[in-house]
Amino acid sequence: MSVLPPTPQAPVKKVGMISLGCAKNLIDAEIMLGGVLGQGMEITSDAEEADVLIVNTCAFIDSAKEESIEAILEAHQTRGLRKKPGQKLIVSGCMAQRFSKELVSDLPEVDAFIGLDQIAEAGRIVEEVLQRPSLSEMSPDLVDEKWEPMNLVTRKPVYIPDYDTPRFRLTAPHTAFTKIAEGCNHPCSFCVIPQMRGKHRSRTIESVVAEVRALVAEGVREINLISQDTTYFGMDLWEEKAGPRAEVDSSKGPTLTKLLRELNKIEGDFWLRLLYTHPAHWSDELITCIAECEKVVRYIDMPLQHIHPRMLETMRRETSSEHIESLIARIRAGIPGIVIRTTFIVGFPGETDAEFEYLLDFIRRTRFERLGVFTYSQEEGSRAAKMEGQLPAKVKTARYKKAMKLQQRIAREISEAQVGKTLRALVDQPLVARAAGDAPDIDGRILLSKPAPVGEFIEVQITGTQVYDLLGDPVL
Repeated sequence: MSVLPPTPQAPVKKVGMISLGCAKNLIDAEIMLGGVLGQGMEITSDAEEADVLIVNTCAFIDSAKEESIEAILEAHQTRGLRKKPGQKLIVSGCMAQRFSKELVSDLPEVDAFIGLDQIAEAGRIVEEVLQRPSLSEMSPDLVDEKWEPMNLVTRKPVYIPDYDTPRFRLTAPHTAFTKIAEGCNHPCSFCVIPQMRGKHRSRTIESVVAEVRALVAEGVREINLISQDTTYFGMDLWEEKAGPRAEVDSSKGPTLTKLLRELNKIEGDFWLRLLYTHPAHWSDELITCIAECEKVVRYIDMPLQHIHPRMLETMRRETSSEHIESLIARIRAGIPGIVIRTTFIVGFPGETDAEFEYLLDFIRRTRFERLGVFTYSQEEGSRAAKMEGQLPAKVKTARYKKAMKLQQRIAREISEAQVGKTLRALVDQPLVARAAGDAPDIDGRILLSKPAPVGEFIEVQITGTQVYDLLGDPVL
């Protein structure tokens, strides 16, 4: 009796990812890779050995779009030089969601475009793409003139992840992002995010709590809560139940305050950080909640964009300068030791020299602990893109430099005031840590004088500064 030789098994397919943009986009990337693992494929950090390469794009401002296009073109141009012949290329993210129809004709080299509603199906889509020949693999005399990439993007996305959505985390083991809602209902004239990501849709409190509890059980020490507007959390669910004009009551429906109190009950030593809040939806109840919840760090991320009354109205920010100034005063009074991070836009259409100086005076008086500045980007499809009074690039750049020079001086003074203090910090690398007042990737760091255990909380005595960064001795 003859024995047949074993049938050789096909090698496991490998998928690589290039993810651009914000933390919200990063979570989308993690979900796509989670789906890839669920289909029995492997994830590789080496683009050369990937059978399929996914470029997860950003389209927030012009520079982000340019970076995304460059990443797509570079991925295509180097395909022929890589170890895996016939490597497939998939484009996802905000650029795909917003411009897929145009990109299909402009970038026929791409094998597929997927949008926000398809991220949880990425594993299945990768398998489908692997079965389909790329344009570069087809003989020129056999190419159908109508051949084009797969365009799976659906308009007006509705997808929102759940606590059990498979994810492959791309952050350090000790820190994670949790998306508590998706989409945006705000009508800001400079922004097209609602067109890309759809209407605001909140997860349930139970879903978020289940996810955070699982992350803490895995050893995560820092949970960053994110969405387009975290302060709008639950309002859409409440309005569905009680009507759009009903007063929100946290005792009867889901709100951010109720979510934070539930998360604060989870056992363990970890930080909860609140990112991307909107000034229009803050309340005294939320201020009190943050002050009372020991696991919620004393850090607020609240993009204000401007402070001049006319600019706020033109930007359609749904709030006033008086409200903003009063809110900041209430937050600082109600949450001792709070660190406030904000961002502003300079060079918005029609912004006068006087209005810019009004903004500078506000920055000078308010002394934000963390502050970033964007030059206005004329986004196609936004209301502001059609406005008269578009300013020259040199004017916008000059205002950016002037605002950042002012903030650099303020930041240096605030940092110098930390010298001599002992701060609790989370160690990101053996010689790098962060205090509670510094969010990952966007704020400053503490440069340590000697190694400390990564992923652990330590006490650090601050000994010096480097403008935005601090220097410190670990108290081990």
